[in-house]
Amino acid sequence: MRALATHPAARGLADDCAVLDFGGEALVVTHDMMVEGVHWLPGQDMADVAWKLVATNLSDLAAKGAEPVGVLLGFTLGDQDERFITGLAEALTAFGVPLLGGDTVSANGPRSLGLTALGRATHRPPPSRAGASPGDNLWLTGPVGAAMLGFEALRDHSGANSAAFRRPIPRLAQGRALAPFATAMMDVSDGLLIDAARMADASNVTFAIDSAAVPFPANLPPERRHDAMRWGDDYELLLTLPPGIAPPCPAFCIGLAKPRTPSPVIVDGAVPQGSLGYTHS
Repeated sequence: MRALATHPAARGLADDCAVLDFGGEALVVTHDMMVEGVHWLPGQDMADVAWKLVATNLSDLAAKGAEPVGVLLGFTLGDQDERFITGLAEALTAFGVPLLGGDTVSANGPRSLGLTALGRATHRPPPSRAGASPGDNLWLTGPVGAAMLGFEALRDHSGANSAAFRRPIPRLAQGRALAPFATAMMDVSDGLLIDAARMADASNVTFAIDSAAVPFPANLPPERRHDAMRWGDDYELLLTLPPGIAPPCPAFCIGLAKPRTPSPVIVDGAVPQGSLGYTHS
């Protein structure tokens, strides 16, 4: 598909969004899908599924510092359609985003849902994954691991708080604040380590991460910190800033960009073993 995506707006299909210059503005566009049994549990409240579908797409806009202007929905009809509409309305209201259109279909098998989010760049050019340089500091806007704990609570019916998995909050305000300063930025959707590796690959650097500097939820057992860095669904922003530049919003410095080595990420001085996070294959 990359061979087909030759327009500069596509950014080589190696970024969170397409960025299309449009007169004096830049239009930021993203499309994400969710599939039953992969992105949500069978029988899960479809109001939460609708919320997450909106939030995950808006998180991509946040990574470009974009202001959302509307969404288009691709919806497979099925059970709990009224609950889905309720959650959709709640998310659109919470984030101040209008529904502009889309399509509905009937189908057999697991349901798949898609959403296209449109945004307006608040800083030009919007940050990409490809701008980090050796010497830049690596920052994270918040903890990783809460979604993992929330998923397990929901799966196991433990009664523990599962909101971080069910209803994530895109870091829209933080993205707009950081966009003028970030040399590279993306959201953490598939896991801190794998997303850091993707940004390192795009920037041709290696990120040296200090796990002791990574923020985690207070209730995360220490022995699960390496799991938390690989699990994903946290939707915090991962970014680089030049040395000496402090972020204009709360964030944690978790590492440093170094000249490229064979591994895109190093954790506590060593190449991490095993899977770095979720892969779409």
